[in-house]
Amino acid sequence: MLTIDRELLDADGIPRTDTLEAILREHDHQRERLVRLHGMYAREHSIMRRTRLKGLPNNRLVHDLPGYIATMAAGYLVGNPVRYTAAEGQEEAFTPVLEAYEAASVESVDAELAMDAAVYGKAAEVCYADAEARPRVAQLDARSAFVVYDDTVEHAPLLGITRRDTFDARLERTGEEVTLYTDRLIVHMKRTGRETPRETMREAHYFGGVPVVEYWNNAREEGDFEPVMGLIDAYDTLQSDRVNDKQQFTDAVFVLKGVGALGVDDTEEETVDADGTATAAGAAGKEAEDPSVRLRRTRTLFLPGDGADAQFVTKPDAESGNELLRMSLKSDIHKLCLVPDLTDEQFAGNVSGVAMRFKLLGLEQLTKIKERWFREGLRTRLRLFCAFLARKGTAALNAEKVQITFSRSLPVNDLEIAQTLATYQGMVPEKLLLAQVPFVEDAEAAGKLLNRERAEAANRQREAFEITPFRKDAGEDDQGREG
Repeated sequence: MLTIDRELLDADGIPRTDTLEAILREHDHQRERLVRLHGMYAREHSIMRRTRLKGLPNNRLVHDLPGYIATMAAGYLVGNPVRYTAAEGQEEAFTPVLEAYEAASVESVDAELAMDAAVYGKAAEVCYADAEARPRVAQLDARSAFVVYDDTVEHAPLLGITRRDTFDARLERTGEEVTLYTDRLIVHMKRTGRETPRETMREAHYFGGVPVVEYWNNAREEGDFEPVMGLIDAYDTLQSDRVNDKQQFTDAVFVLKGVGALGVDDTEEETVDADGTATAAGAAGKEAEDPSVRLRRTRTLFLPGDGADAQFVTKPDAESGNELLRMSLKSDIHKLCLVPDLTDEQFAGNVSGVAMRFKLLGLEQLTKIKERWFREGLRTRLRLFCAFLARKGTAALNAEKVQITFSRSLPVNDLEIAQTLATYQGMVPEKLLLAQVPFVEDAEAAGKLLNRERAEAANRQREAFEITPFRKDAGEDDQGREG
């Protein structure tokens, strides 16, 4: 988090020149870490830069464990779209917000933000108005967008900043564009090289707050695979060396003892002179060859001695130890990042929902933390949309009372969920129970439909059991008189 004193801003909320330069310098230091995380996620691991002596195998295997960890963590959080439920009595006021969210494709933006938060430790978005003055939201590059907060205990956002490199016709970098977002203005700046940014244009916006929103992954702004980057590098190195050993075993040196250097190959080889005439190169030419070159070329080593013998030179087989080390590294990676290996045998077979949750306890705890921070960003976005739509004349909506619900992306046991919800019947509001049903997307609409069906069923039951006057037929009446 980057914080400054509010007194360093002018009346329009713009920082002074020296303060802005200090903010950009501080962000440059933070961006180095973000670039390193991006390289790890983009499969540019340290093993790709390893070199070995010429002639030795140099396999460089990259395992996309960062991609697996980030995808699982982000998918478990927002694999199912986030659902919103308005407070009682504000359903109509919330309808324009839901329509604006659907038009802005916030579900897709949420998925991108969750992935960025899993990779970089934070994500950023900007709320803006399109050409028809409709509210929209877009993901920003987490490496070049950030929010500056005040230094109070509230850490209220003061301004959002985005940076974009500029290039000339030969695609050489010439400088960058810096955009500042305050609670009322959007200020565009440019600078060439490392000079001071100069303002080029400013415009107003109508979101009632800083329109750049940050989504933190946790309190430390740490990516999900960041704590295990060293273990991932060790895993890559181990697997690469195992393949190198296999290749070297295939290229094992053949040792001949008690055989002269020319004992097995003393035939003449035909060579071509500079004038084009063919001559025979015998023992003299071969003796002039460097022994190390001959060893690499023929994979054969001649040793003097009296007793003749032949064998291959190979390294001792340490495959069992390597496999134990590999399993240990892999276990540590998944244990420390709290994302389980779902291909493991312990996840095989049919298990109940409770047993599955015990196996996913670490991921569940991780996601609970991610959910709290992600909800803060969603709440801020909701406030911005409500303020923008209120300026267009829609009914006022209290964004603080809108319920934001996350649902886990897991195999669903419908019977278990139905039994659980039936147990809570009468103790929890029906609207909240409907929001927990996996296949119900709109709890409000489902509640109205359920109430209408209940009313229709009650009417049918009342009509079926309606009391009518009792009538005896004529035959029964006569028999009764006769008796």
